[in-house]
Amino acid sequence: MKKLLEIISDIKVVEQINIVDCDVKEIVFDSRKACDGSVFVAMRGTNVDGHRFIPQVIESGCKCIVCEEVPESYSDEIRIVKVENSSVALGQMASAFYDYPSNQLKLVGVTGTNGKTTTATLLYHLVMNMGYKAGLFSTVANYIGKTKVDATHTTPDAVTLNKTMSEMVDAGCEYCFMEVSSHALVQNRVAGLNFAGALFTNITHDHLDYHGTFKSYIEAKKSFFDCLNKEAFALTNADDKNGAVMLQNTKAARYNYSLRGMGDFKGRIIESMFEGMQLEIDGQEIWTQFVGDFNAQNLLAVYGASRLLGFEKDEVQVALSQLKPVDGRFETIRSDSGKTAIVDYAHTPDALKNVIETINLVRQPQQQLITVVGAGGDRDPMKRPEMAKEAVTGSSKVILTSDNPRSEDPEVIISQMVEGVSFKERIKVLSIVNRREAIRTACMVAQPGDIILIAGKGHETYQEVKGIRNHFDDREIVNEIFNEE
Repeated sequence: MKKLLEIISDIKVVEQINIVDCDVKEIVFDSRKACDGSVFVAMRGTNVDGHRFIPQVIESGCKCIVCEEVPESYSDEIRIVKVENSSVALGQMASAFYDYPSNQLKLVGVTGTNGKTTTATLLYHLVMNMGYKAGLFSTVANYIGKTKVDATHTTPDAVTLNKTMSEMVDAGCEYCFMEVSSHALVQNRVAGLNFAGALFTNITHDHLDYHGTFKSYIEAKKSFFDCLNKEAFALTNADDKNGAVMLQNTKAARYNYSLRGMGDFKGRIIESMFEGMQLEIDGQEIWTQFVGDFNAQNLLAVYGASRLLGFEKDEVQVALSQLKPVDGRFETIRSDSGKTAIVDYAHTPDALKNVIETINLVRQPQQQLITVVGAGGDRDPMKRPEMAKEAVTGSSKVILTSDNPRSEDPEVIISQMVEGVSFKERIKVLSIVNRREAIRTACMVAQPGDIILIAGKGHETYQEVKGIRNHFDDREIVNEIFNEE
């Protein structure tokens, strides 16, 4: 329970109406949850404007409203706080309501197109393995210490974030690692949080269905670094040309990492194979269970961030060598007959290109690479032909199939993918709408020694078709098929 004046003390107030201090038992932005004792924050969403529901909220007994637009009618007992931006106010109020949990943790955010989940998750495991207690917000799962909490969004809403971080503090966590999505940044879900550090992995073509232009997408990522305070650190990938852009206006201490050039944290791949790779980081050789340039960059980011958090070099390097790949990220499954399936979350052109290039660096000339890939429905259609183009360019054979078609016709999505393939190369492309059958076909076509890449869904255990999520796990299906052989 908190006092109203206490939780609005940090927000930028335009106007106060009928404000008298009172007890607040919760902050809500879903009108269906509003009741007596709650504060309702009316936010303008992508599809729905919360201001429309203020009369309904008042009727349900809620007497405290935070909004950008004052309703036309209300009684004297209704307390109204008018603000410039409701979503920013929500974050600041949630932080105050839960006693500023981000101030009591060393909170590090990871943003970028690819590598967010791996980098944030590996930082969490690294710190936990070194004997410290940490929390995690990721696409795959959230953790409070060792307790797993299901993840519904890459970055949860501001109330959930602060509530969960408060639970982390109560559980004795000292650190928290968070994926910070571009959607969350635009929607101000991390407003009011105090970040000890921020990481930038890379930026490539993605989410243009939401952001509209690539420039807007970059600006969304950059806004995260613009808001850091001078006590924080900003760590970016020097091998991505937009790494320097992220640092242009930040007040934070600036650092970078690189595999290909100069960097504050420098690394290189010495040897790579499907079982792992030998890396050199800061002059020390390390064997890891990870494969590929993109994973080497993720590990270098983890190393740099942990050093900036104050951990000793030798301690971090030993802990790095003990880390294991994240679920659904270059996850390898082998058959008794000698076939290798790799399940990976790659769902952007650049991520798919990176995975295929990694496989091609390791596979032998006689080994075929058969790639099974689709593209998500109700998402950026511009990347669909690019996905197919990348798949065909680096693979021996390609099977285009469904990913999560959502409300769209999967055959239309596949036809849009095919547009990215030249007529000359279409001879090595099959289209099979049913994803299970596409995977089965790839496994049947493959010969002993061949590699089957199943891309796009990775850790996901469902397939969304026509608004319904059905159980579907690429890894389970591969294992079933391999066991039948």
